[in-house]
Amino acid sequence: MTALRSIIMAFSLFSRLPMPKVDWSERNRRYMMAAFPAVGAVVGACLWGWWHLCAALGFGVTLRAAGLALIPLAITGGMHLDGLADVIDARSSYAEPTKRREILKDPHVGAFAVMGICAYLIAQVALFTELDARHLASLACMPIISRCLSGYATVTFKKASSDGMLAAEGTTDAGAAVRAMLLAVFGLVTAALVECDGLIGAATAAVAVAELVWVRRIAMREFGGMSGDLAGYYLQMAELLMLACIVVLGRVGAPWSW
Repeated sequence: MTALRSIIMAFSLFSRLPMPKVDWSERNRRYMMAAFPAVGAVVGACLWGWWHLCAALGFGVTLRAAGLALIPLAITGGMHLDGLADVIDARSSYAEPTKRREILKDPHVGAFAVMGICAYLIAQVALFTELDARHLASLACMPIISRCLSGYATVTFKKASSDGMLAAEGTTDAGAAVRAMLLAVFGLVTAALVECDGLIGAATAAVAVAELVWVRRIAMREFGGMSGDLAGYYLQMAELLMLACIVVLGRVGAPWSW
């Protein structure tokens, strides 16, 4: 029952999907981050379904691409995109780490965040218009991979502060088990990607790992550690880079496909 409550809590926190109410106790949330990829699986399934619905109804590529960009926002409520916006504002300040952490907490949105989010969504929609149906497996797996590694960063990396929504994650007695489960899911999904999409699938997973290394460097040097906003920043940037990898390598073709 503890595992089930952790899953419910993960969906309650990281999505807008209606969930039963549970007690937000330490015991119940001990495996919450391990269930984070399950939210990604729902997002991936909805992306898959939207693609096939567009094909069945004869919708054009622009409407299909817009739906692929908006579906994750509808499911998550844009919480990860909010993290992206906060980090863009903080990094654009070129201030010291303490000041950057204060900017992350500021509820106001700066000009750099607005420009950054607009650029992100334009790039995402443009890449979705170029996506080939042969790579739908990679499309559906992207949200799972990003959440596996975002969750891993949250429970593993040094925290920027002792307060905040995710500051206590990884400090429970289940921290090692959560990390192991996240890595196991990442490994299984990567294996499935390679099976379905050949070297493109392997490259997609590698890009997500490389981005994680880069964001860890940013977190430690510019913010003094990881935070929920940085985890959201990683998730969004990893998904954009994975999408770009799939599109570009898909266009290149052999030897990237089986």
